[in-house]
Amino acid sequence: MTEILAVALITVLAVVSPGADFAMVVRNSTLHGRRTGVLGAAGVAAGVLVHVAYTMLGIGLLIASSTALFTAIKLAGACYLVYIGVRTFLARGDLTVDLGGKGALSGAAALRTGFLTNVLNPKTTLFVVSTFTQVVGEDTAYWQQAGYGLFMSLAHFGWFGLVALFFSHAHLRTAMLRRQKALNRTIGSALVGLGVTLGLAR
Repeated sequence: MTEILAVALITVLAVVSPGADFAMVVRNSTLHGRRTGVLGAAGVAAGVLVHVAYTMLGIGLLIASSTALFTAIKLAGACYLVYIGVRTFLARGDLTVDLGGKGALSGAAALRTGFLTNVLNPKTTLFVVSTFTQVVGEDTAYWQQAGYGLFMSLAHFGWFGLVALFFSHAHLRTAMLRRQKALNRTIGSALVGLGVTLGLAR
């Protein structure tokens, strides 16, 4: 029971702490609407399952012990965030945001953006690897470990789904889109800042 509570607590704290996933879902929800935001949240949840899978297979230990490999992952994630941030910063202020309209992200693109943001995020790598290596016991059954991983994924989808619903709300979205150019620059700068911070972090 203690192990279950520890995993649950660490997961909740990790999920709600602001980071790249949060910024990406806010961006997609505000600029492109509820469906796009929720699909981005689903992409994030799918990314978590990738981290869980390689951790359970033991690759997580390799990443944790290999400075070069972890650095490569960190830099790839940083570059991706900077790329998305620059694109957002430079986006036109009159971007069409109606679902299905010109400029709207397709469902596949929304899923891919959320997925890549999470998969390339070293924060999630450290969260999953540290949870499984420091909290989950060696004698914990694989089915139970898989259950922990599924809980982590569902927790991410639940939280970021709520974030998507909130930031795509009609009144809030309309008010924010009136200041879309400033919004693009703010979110773009935040994403670039996150990317640079990840890239420089030791």
